[in-house]
Amino acid sequence: MIAPEGWPFILVPGLLGTGLVVFGFPWAGWILVGLGAFGLYFFRNPPRACSAPPEVVCSPADGKVILVGDAPEELCERGLPRQVSVFMSVFDVHVNRAPIGGELVEYRYNPGRKISAFKEKASLENEQNLCVLRGETGTVAFKQIAGIIARRIVFDLEVGDTVARGDRIGLIRYGSRVDLFLPAESEILVTVGERVRAGESPMARLGAVEPAQ
Repeated sequence: MIAPEGWPFILVPGLLGTGLVVFGFPWAGWILVGLGAFGLYFFRNPPRACSAPPEVVCSPADGKVILVGDAPEELCERGLPRQVSVFMSVFDVHVNRAPIGGELVEYRYNPGRKISAFKEKASLENEQNLCVLRGETGTVAFKQIAGIIARRIVFDLEVGDTVARGDRIGLIRYGSRVDLFLPAESEILVTVGERVRAGESPMARLGAVEPAQ
């Protein structure tokens, strides 16, 4: 499957490149055909399913875990003090998926910078959105964050929409990160350096341990 946003980036260079090859401009033509082929790879949208119990939060993004730690003050004040961040390189699937099933109770978009998504200040300064999902098993939040070469954040939902865990919620192109914010009592199931898959890899278990006194 291909994410629908990708077809202009696949068909336009592919068709133009084919035309240039046919009319005697092979170098330019094959470069464009290569760009179309890369678009076909980049915008892939494989089916995913998470078989874990309902209280398990699945990854919202494909990529590598680059942070497990404390959330920014704003999220701590919301009762979501734990953070797990996933970095997506240009070679990862960039379709993002709902980490839990529930209702989107808040959405806020903030324009910003496009510094490297590996840097921690990217979570505060880069172009991003904040999304809060409330489900039967608890509440989580996440941010889609633009990276140094990302040029657009796509988000499919509106406040009040409901999703199942693993449903597509949007994508980011090209190269970026997603921050996941969790309640204090969550049990984190991943470590820094681990690779995860959106809508499939368990990230945390909600309500697994008693909150600190």
